[in-house]
Amino acid sequence: MKMNEVENRLADKLATELEHPLSHRATGRRLMPPFRADHVGSLLRPKSLLQAREACKRGELSASHLRDAEDKAIREVVRLQEDLGLQAVTDGEFRRGSWHMDFLYQVGGVTRVQDNLKVQFHNAQGDIEFTPAALRVTGPLRLQQCIFGEDFSFLKSIAQGVPKLTIPSPSMMHYRGGRSAIDAGVYPDIKEFWRDLARAYADELTQLGNLECSYLQMDDTSLAYLNDPLQRDYVAQLGGDRDAQHLVYIDLINGALAGKPPGMTVCTHLCRGNFRSSWVASGGYDYVAEALFGELNVDGYFLEYDDERSGGFEPLRFVPKGKFVVLGLVTSKRPELESKDDLKRRIDAAAKFVPLEQLCLSPQCGFSSTQEGNALTLDEQIAKLRLVVETAHEVWK
Repeated sequence: MKMNEVENRLADKLATELEHPLSHRATGRRLMPPFRADHVGSLLRPKSLLQAREACKRGELSASHLRDAEDKAIREVVRLQEDLGLQAVTDGEFRRGSWHMDFLYQVGGVTRVQDNLKVQFHNAQGDIEFTPAALRVTGPLRLQQCIFGEDFSFLKSIAQGVPKLTIPSPSMMHYRGGRSAIDAGVYPDIKEFWRDLARAYADELTQLGNLECSYLQMDDTSLAYLNDPLQRDYVAQLGGDRDAQHLVYIDLINGALAGKPPGMTVCTHLCRGNFRSSWVASGGYDYVAEALFGELNVDGYFLEYDDERSGGFEPLRFVPKGKFVVLGLVTSKRPELESKDDLKRRIDAAAKFVPLEQLCLSPQCGFSSTQEGNALTLDEQIAKLRLVVETAHEVWK
């Protein structure tokens, strides 16, 4: 065979592999997200940033100077992620106080309100109560501007890795307050609420696509919470459908994704609650699994699997070919470092239900879903992220 023929065949093979990463190597380094070693998104805020935020609240620091402090902290945390070997990088959600409310309050038609609803979180030491600000839908839902668009553009401008943006799932607009948080004068027919909410999110995805966002994650607690019978009872108390609310949310999210920009990977992270190392719901993914994996039109699922509260891997049997599962085996709630051998055994156990080439590894949740953060140090967080990278390298490469 002549040399130029060999070169042509190699070039054709490389082009095929770049177009279809799984054909490159069933268990090798992924060229597209989600990546073999990935993470959910939020990271512990450095003390200097927390101090700057408090100073701004007291009127001692201007908003522009707070922005400068955020820029500096984000540059440093992006460099940290890249130095650890993570292919996708986030801004750590450093500009937010809350993983979801900072986004939802910017949707047109939403009003911030105070209410007396207390969310009870659990941990090994007992229970803690969280009374966050709530929302009420007081006008037609619409996108007024690209939410977090400026934040994403800054991240993209400084990232060498793939910039990943995290936003709350549209179901979060409804889950806490239910029908009573939606003005009946604005939406006498709840179907119109679902339609406008999906459209607002679809517009957001279009604008993010215009900013060349190629990796988007929709964070969702509702679909994970609904595995817990107590949470299904809660939904019924709000006037929702105890047995089929997850199907309503899946249709809603699919409506938001209907016009997903080409080249954008969209994953979802399913969380059972994450506030100061505490949680809300329990139960495996069994109740929602068939519809979740078979009908939700996302490219991948970040799943919490860090303890027995998360259930077994059996629900993964519903994951179809072409979709990815990011196993959240490394806890972000506790500082103790998992062993690589244990992680590898659990990956092997999951691979009995979904092929290894469709699996990835990450921490089970973010390290700081709210600015308070979980009960870990920055060094302990780094050790967790390094463990994810090293374990993924050994398993898949």
